[in-house]
Amino acid sequence: MCGITGWVSFDRDLRTEAAVVDAMTETMACRGPDERGTWIEGPAALGHRRLAIIDLPGGRQPMTADTPDGTVALVYSGEAYNFTELRRELTGHGHRFTTDSDTETVLRGYLAWGDAVAERLGGMYAFAVWDGRHDKLVMIRDRMGIKPFYCFPTPDGVLFGSEPKAILAHPLVRDRVRLDGLRELFTLIKTPGHAVWEGMREVEPGTVVTVDRAGAHTRSYWRLETRAHPDDRATTVATVRSLLDDIVRRQLVADVPRCTLLSGGLDSSALTALAALRLAEHGEKVRSFAVDFVGQSDHFVADELRATPDTPFVHDAALLAGTAHQDIVLDAQTLADPEARARVIRARDLPVGFGDLDTSLLLLFQAIRDRSTVALSGESADEVFGGYQHFFDEEARRADTFPWLVGFARRTGEDTNLLRADVIETLDLDSYIADGYRTAVAAVRRLDGESDFEYRMRQICHLHLTRFVRALLDRKDRMSMAVGLEVRVPYCDHRLVEYVYNAPWSLKSFDGREKSLLREATADIIPRTVYDRVKSPYPSTQDPRYGLALQQQAQDLLARPSHPVFDLVDRDKLHRAAHRPAPASTQTARRGLEHALDLAVWLDLYRPEVSLA
Repeated sequence: MCGITGWVSFDRDLRTEAAVVDAMTETMACRGPDERGTWIEGPAALGHRRLAIIDLPGGRQPMTADTPDGTVALVYSGEAYNFTELRRELTGHGHRFTTDSDTETVLRGYLAWGDAVAERLGGMYAFAVWDGRHDKLVMIRDRMGIKPFYCFPTPDGVLFGSEPKAILAHPLVRDRVRLDGLRELFTLIKTPGHAVWEGMREVEPGTVVTVDRAGAHTRSYWRLETRAHPDDRATTVATVRSLLDDIVRRQLVADVPRCTLLSGGLDSSALTALAALRLAEHGEKVRSFAVDFVGQSDHFVADELRATPDTPFVHDAALLAGTAHQDIVLDAQTLADPEARARVIRARDLPVGFGDLDTSLLLLFQAIRDRSTVALSGESADEVFGGYQHFFDEEARRADTFPWLVGFARRTGEDTNLLRADVIETLDLDSYIADGYRTAVAAVRRLDGESDFEYRMRQICHLHLTRFVRALLDRKDRMSMAVGLEVRVPYCDHRLVEYVYNAPWSLKSFDGREKSLLREATADIIPRTVYDRVKSPYPSTQDPRYGLALQQQAQDLLARPSHPVFDLVDRDKLHRAAHRPAPASTQTARRGLEHALDLAVWLDLYRPEVSLA
């Protein structure tokens, strides 16, 4: 895991621009607290911040290989979980290694296979190779988009970075957000390639982008494809378990302390149990961590999303798996701290408005980082196996839009949208969402003989795996890397994703419940209480003191009438939300306040040029 950045300028010698490259690299310091490095040669400059996970002394970057025709240099972020097999294959072809790092395996793999190394890698990664033999930059991102990767084309080359902040540090880039960028901010979808900031793009998951003197060229090396699924239920369940066993085994490889994130749900409980079994073979005990809030279990109130508190189920799972467990308990004052909000905005570079969901995740990861460097997360199991309520909601199934928006619209009212009326009209989010939806479903191929219902469920699964999950993966990456913690996501292994995606919905829900395949595949290692538990999302505090703190912060903001946030936010709407007699106790009800406060902090920190044109 690490932070990467770079600059290619075919019209200049970048050895005179070391200070600029250093500044870009330093924005990635939180992603790589252990080491930094830069490399500049002619038109190419690479920067790297390292979080050391494998081969602590030998994996320094940028990593180079000298050839008779020029230098090949690499900056790499992530983990290739099959690097041992690739290293063995490359050794058989005559390659000689000087380190034990997966980074060198990727570099040697590029020397052997060129950009076709992408097809051979399994894991989470974003990396760039300057190939001095051909004067070209090759950028490659993992299949599911687990690791972030951004680029900014320039008249004579390109800038790139793990996060927008690295690119924004370059003097050529204006910190500007225009209309489509704002539209992306205010919707619950993630358009592939969209980066919000004007002129900036994401390197899309599963793609190779090559930049040379002739321009940029993109090719896709992986996409989620429709295939027949010939396996019966028993075979499918057994295959899922076999895949999970192998995935967890690979993702536990590290030369630093490891742990699991345990929420008491099916996804994290299964991973924790699998990790515990694996580590027990080596006489080790897995560490597990969960987030909780002061008084949450004692005063929990069920709502439409969360029927039960997490903690009792967390403890059941930890006890059965025999983990060394710790609850990280947060209070309202800590969650509402304006500096914590600012840290979230700096980490995400954008005012996403997830409120305490982001802040608590950041604080959880910070507490874990004091004790561990690598964590396994159950993120993405809901998208892979079909875990959300809207998978079973007839209205959402029939809706001609992204299905998760149906439930969200039901749970929220107009009073949660605090934008000005003229801004709402100009944004025209309904049209933006409709256009994005049509583009998304057009990419889903129907299997020959597939029923209308099965095809619709395939569409819904595809939407989650190519739109919804990417927002969650980005959130997980930014919050974890903001404190230098590597979070691995086993359920995003592309082999598992491909296999389960193509299992028909009748198999995914064979017992009439969510995530039937995962539940059955791990039934022997999870507590019965977890087996029977209904899906519950990531927790949100119900403490009224948190809502009161938000209202006070909104009142403080209203006392600054010239603040640029009021070019977007309606003062009267914010005033009503800030003076409600009863503070909002749920994250959904607080969304308007959170978004307004996030916008204000973002405008203060980044001072972007915001245009509705």
